[in-house]
Amino acid sequence: MSESLARAHGSQCGFCTPGFIMSMYALLRSSQSPPSEEQIEECLAGNLCRCTGYRPIIDAFRVFAKTNNLLYTDMSLLSLQDGDFICPSTGKPCSCGSKTESNNTSTTGRGITCIEPASYSEIDGSTYTDKELIFPPELVLRKSNSLNLSGHGGLKWFRPLRLKHVLELKEKYPDAKLLVGNTEVGIETRLKRIQYQVFISVTHVPELNILNVKDGGIEIGAAVRLSELLKFFREVITERAACESSSCKAFIEQLKWFAGTQIRNVASVGGNVCTASPISDLNPLWMASRARFRIINGKGNIRTTLAENFFLGYRKVDLARDEILLSVFLPWTRPFEFVKEFKQAHRREDDIAIVNSGIRVYLEERDQSWVISDASVVYGGVAPLSLSAKATKEFLIGKSWNQELLQGALNVLQKDILLKDDAPGGMVEFRKSLTCSFFFKFFLWVSHQMDGTNSMNSVPLSHLSATQSFHRPPVIGSQDYDIIKHGTAVGSPEIHLSSRLQVTGEAEYADDTPLPPNSLHAALILSKKPHARILSIDDSGAKSSPGFAGIYLAKDVPGDNNIGPVIADEELFASEFVTCVGQVIGLVVADMHENAKLAARRVHVEYEELPAILSIEDAINAKSFHPNTEKILRKGDVDLCFQSGQCYKVIEGEVQVGGQEHFYLEPQSSVVWTMDGGNEVHMISSTQAPQKHQKYVSHVLGLPMSKVVCKTKRIGGGFGGKETRSAVFAAAASVPSYLLNRPVKLTLDRDTDMLVSGQRHSFLGKYKVGFTTDGKVLALDLEIYNNAGNSLDLSPAVLERAMFHSDNVYEIPNVRILGRACFTNITSNTAFRGFGGPQGMLIAENWIQRIAVELKKSPEEIREINFQGDGSILHYGQQLQHCTLTQVWNELKLSCEFSKARNEVDKFNSQNRWRKRGIAMVPTKFGISFTLKLMNQAGALVHVYTDGTVLVTHGGVEMGQGLHTKVAQVAASAFNVPLSSVFISETSTDKVPNASPTAASASSDIYGAAVLDACEQIKARMEPIASQQNFGSFTELASACYAARIDLSAHGFYITPEIGFDWVTGKGAPFRYFTYGAAFAEVEIDTLTGDFHTRTANLFMDLGYSLNPAIDVGQIEGAFIQGLGWVALEELKWGDAAHKWVPSGHLYTCGPGSYKIPSINDVPFKFNVSLLKGHPNVKAIHSSKAVGEPPFFLASAVFFAIKDAITAARAEVGRDEWFPLDNPATPERIRMACVDEFTEPFVSSNFRPKLSI
Repeated sequence: MSESLARAHGSQCGFCTPGFIMSMYALLRSSQSPPSEEQIEECLAGNLCRCTGYRPIIDAFRVFAKTNNLLYTDMSLLSLQDGDFICPSTGKPCSCGSKTESNNTSTTGRGITCIEPASYSEIDGSTYTDKELIFPPELVLRKSNSLNLSGHGGLKWFRPLRLKHVLELKEKYPDAKLLVGNTEVGIETRLKRIQYQVFISVTHVPELNILNVKDGGIEIGAAVRLSELLKFFREVITERAACESSSCKAFIEQLKWFAGTQIRNVASVGGNVCTASPISDLNPLWMASRARFRIINGKGNIRTTLAENFFLGYRKVDLARDEILLSVFLPWTRPFEFVKEFKQAHRREDDIAIVNSGIRVYLEERDQSWVISDASVVYGGVAPLSLSAKATKEFLIGKSWNQELLQGALNVLQKDILLKDDAPGGMVEFRKSLTCSFFFKFFLWVSHQMDGTNSMNSVPLSHLSATQSFHRPPVIGSQDYDIIKHGTAVGSPEIHLSSRLQVTGEAEYADDTPLPPNSLHAALILSKKPHARILSIDDSGAKSSPGFAGIYLAKDVPGDNNIGPVIADEELFASEFVTCVGQVIGLVVADMHENAKLAARRVHVEYEELPAILSIEDAINAKSFHPNTEKILRKGDVDLCFQSGQCYKVIEGEVQVGGQEHFYLEPQSSVVWTMDGGNEVHMISSTQAPQKHQKYVSHVLGLPMSKVVCKTKRIGGGFGGKETRSAVFAAAASVPSYLLNRPVKLTLDRDTDMLVSGQRHSFLGKYKVGFTTDGKVLALDLEIYNNAGNSLDLSPAVLERAMFHSDNVYEIPNVRILGRACFTNITSNTAFRGFGGPQGMLIAENWIQRIAVELKKSPEEIREINFQGDGSILHYGQQLQHCTLTQVWNELKLSCEFSKARNEVDKFNSQNRWRKRGIAMVPTKFGISFTLKLMNQAGALVHVYTDGTVLVTHGGVEMGQGLHTKVAQVAASAFNVPLSSVFISETSTDKVPNASPTAASASSDIYGAAVLDACEQIKARMEPIASQQNFGSFTELASACYAARIDLSAHGFYITPEIGFDWVTGKGAPFRYFTYGAAFAEVEIDTLTGDFHTRTANLFMDLGYSLNPAIDVGQIEGAFIQGLGWVALEELKWGDAAHKWVPSGHLYTCGPGSYKIPSINDVPFKFNVSLLKGHPNVKAIHSSKAVGEPPFFLASAVFFAIKDAITAARAEVGRDEWFPLDNPATPERIRMACVDEFTEPFVSSNFRPKLSI
């Protein structure tokens, strides 16, 4: 498994990789036969990856599905019948395995179409064996024993093995917490900090693990795990009559979307029931299905209660202190009794519900009509508990099943389910609409089930899709590119150099650094107010905490407390004022991580609260802008164009652009220690900018930079979030380390990291655009604002790049762009992949789309007529050279058969009322270089050893993007040695000084060039020796040069030429070149719930002659999926005017429970990546192009495809006018934009869900 994943390029940063390996191992270990492709994807759905885009992980493991035995024999794959290649995914002949490979300068390779990554991997089924996977035999043989453990502070843990002992313990400790999987209690104790003194683990109690089929139904023990329950239900429905198992089928469907496999494997039925969560997925179904709960007390007395009566209030149930839930009895359904489940979440899989439901009706035929004899309508997510719609139930009973019933029930339901405007969780209008949508879906479903019976009207064919359960097909991907080799390694699709360490879990990250015995752990003291004066700090509680070793505040900083990457406008530790929730006030160190956190929580800060600015709108109204950040760009005369009458129309509007959390899998982490009696400070940090850490630490400690060293081996993802903000945490940890002369580690928990480290900037764009009758844009007047937060950080530069990219790829004769960075009382926002470019381009694509609506043309037509080309002069004075936009666009359009796709989508939409499809093609142009000229420099150090091996150190950081691999390829080709002869050492400030951050997508360009410079220097020195005789190997040559006293070490250096921009004149060439791309996407939406999935994504990019096409494809796929999160899934919610149910200034979405990044089930069903062929880039090393950030914006094709689908839905009710759609296009925004009779009672047609910007 590990080898398969490594060779399939399924590991980038590597931090998540061991988790995927173990999930796959667990599936194979527990499967009696080879798993299906669906089972493989299902088992991986509970794992998250932020780098790869998941496709190569799926491909790596799909081989274990073993769909065709020919692949698992010694027979050559290419010697099959008629020479056909057999696809491991389908088991059928296909051409996806064709490839040619040689050592010629130009080699063409074809990427995979299904599973076989033929162009860059040797993975095939023949490497698979049926050998038993290793499992610790002692775990198999171990017998369960009862346990009685005691812990710190009187904590007790019991593990009884019989029900009798459980009841005795419960009677003795009535407040004891019962445990099975710890999935809820673990969250309560760790995140909610609820303290329990006694725990009773009932996992091994046989009486609580029963699963019995009885005459009247099924008895389910309270400790039965959900995965076992799911398996059991699937067996039951094959053995019982269909009319008896309607409720079982509903549970099967609901459990499929209940958390991930790992959670279901340990979570129990009773735990889910007794937690009594108001958004429990199962409790509404228990209630609707007439389930009965059997309850036993300490004396062994058993009573039974209906599930409908068991839930009393918010997390309150009908259990006395000495009672426990023994089992659940689920009765069989009767003929013509129907039970159905519903759920809508932010993300379809592994997510908690926004609203869920269980609905049941029992129909009887009376007087030639079907009458409701009994019913249950239960909802979760609309009240403090799972709520039975009793008035609706009463209305239904006795009524005939017809359209009149439906309308009447919907009217009653609207009054039966009441949500206040400030209800916790927000989205009130959406949640109300879902209650109606679910009931309507249920009505259609039952009607369809009854189709063919007497007196029952058939459901219209166009409505049937609303009744069908979603089934996700396995992902199919293809990668198409040329392999243009240069020397021994450049251009070759080599695997990531660290991948084999990463797949085995041996790769080390900052938090893995071994600590000496006297080490300390640090925790931050954070502000709880968005804007306030600090009146006093009481640290007495911290000082009395266990393991406490010190507290450090602003007064304790040895050097300068004022810091900042460009302008020192923030404090390391807040001294008098705090300007956001999560601002660092101080730091506590203790002997253990948990003790440090406990001590930090016990520091009490008194505040005098001050007015807070919490959004861009607040900032504009208060004129709250960071000083000296206003920028302007001009081209032509905008006002004259608007006034001259040249424009057929002039439109004005606003675009709100949401932010995004980096969600790198490895949180911020630094280990700091002193050396030589405290004279030097060293650190290992998870950072994209070791030089920034060196600078910050030297600054706050008052030391020269020459005495501070920062090292970084690799980081578990960065995406810009570790460019500047990580230095703050290293500097904070350095203070106690320096003053105490002891090592200090600071590793942030996920929720703290998300709160304090900043996110992608949200933006507001106010545009005015003039255009002709054919759609040619003549003038753009744009005001653009970003939410900088409480300090500048890199916000001015982010704003500038957004302004540079506000044209995307469009020729506009007259342009005026005014930009401002807003000061707000939220955490300082920072760099994120794209660095403002995607926000500027998204604003542009919004007004492009609006022009199309105004002219009743397709957006693609408007895009094409406005394309830039070679020689175009941009609005900041740079002239385009070697522009491949048209070639990329035309290749994509041809490959996706756009006209055919349009016709097929239109046909589908005409035949389906409640499901709609949409398509879109979107281009991108991304400028490559740091926009600050001085940062475009790079250094490298290269050593050649006498054994012929090469050691390279450079200023760039490996964060999963394959930088070290590409740089090693450059060095290997330069010396004409195998890639295995080159080793990349850690990035260290004492090896390569003054390095720019690894950012701006330029690292391969500049560090590759710097390494090549060093190699060329060494080669020039070696040349006189090499010319004297023919050496048999590079080793012999290196030894001869050493003998001749030739220096085999060199420092290489590179500066990006021909760039520079002057903000005084607003003209210049800020970019060395541009990377072009385009994407096609097709989506399908459920108009009743807002659910969506991406059916197809075709991506086309111009990357010149790729240094490593396999790594570049991985970057494209990873950027696209991360971009998909930005445009459709990931929403930041702050305590602002839009979300008054959140405390002021607090980040509500500060963890994976409330903030949802894409999972494996969000990958497009068909995911195709192609690189433009035959277009070398003359402006970068070996004719390559940068790839890290440019593909990110391609995901906007999904966003605009969603909007296209919504447009089709609105057309059904005669709404054909333009409408705004903010990103992310969450289910709430999709559903509420699809106006229909189910939204009309709650909102107007121009309703716009609230967004924190």
